[in-house]
Amino acid sequence: MDLWTEHSPRSADVEPAYLRLLGPNQWFPEDVLPGYRATMARWYAELGGLADRLMQVLAAGLGLRPDHFARLFGSETMSLTKLISYPETPVGQFGVNAHHDAGFLTILAPGQTPGLEVQNADGDWIPLVPAPQAFVINLGEVLQSMTDNYFVATPHRVVTRAPRLSVGYFQGPSLDTTMEPLSLAPEYRAAVASSPRHANAGFMAQPDEVDAGVADMASDKHPDTYGGQLWNYFARSYPENMQLHYPAHATE
Repeated sequence: MDLWTEHSPRSADVEPAYLRLLGPNQWFPEDVLPGYRATMARWYAELGGLADRLMQVLAAGLGLRPDHFARLFGSETMSLTKLISYPETPVGQFGVNAHHDAGFLTILAPGQTPGLEVQNADGDWIPLVPAPQAFVINLGEVLQSMTDNYFVATPHRVVTRAPRLSVGYFQGPSLDTTMEPLSLAPEYRAAVASSPRHANAGFMAQPDEVDAGVADMASDKHPDTYGGQLWNYFARSYPENMQLHYPAHATE
């Protein structure tokens, strides 16, 4: 189940089209799932605060003011929570294929069941061993784009041999936030240029690129805005829903 930061909805034909993603969540009534809405409101408040602190650390690591991202992200930030139930993965398949997260950074409560795998710098897939009371932090493609590949998005996938539950919080800015690179000191770009892993890090392929045979994480393109990034994510991940609700945009 997907939940977003709640905002007032825009008109059905608003442009750019990604603004149609704004709106309220659909909540279970209290008699169906008592405490659900209150629990998720607390989750958003506390995980959002943790994400803000991590963003301050990342800003300091880039030689920026600690509040740089808070100011850049605007007043209508859009963060996602996914409540995920994985069945046992069939042999030879993946519960979730290898991918990058679309947002800025991810805070994941991975649960107690193994299954998450992360790709290291050598290209090897490393199973993550869950640690009690610990979060997993992934970097996303917004951060990769903004830092011109100094920080690269974390490739990960899921293969589980037992039913598995996890919850992810995906920190994101306002939908109109540009994904153009930040003004960083020259040494950061020099570090990227000297590292093939960073210099060649790709982005998730857009739907037309997938149809053309581009590998999932090998695109050299990315949308200009965070909203465009999310629109691409929905078109790629939920094609049936996009076709149902936005048929004119289903392949964009």
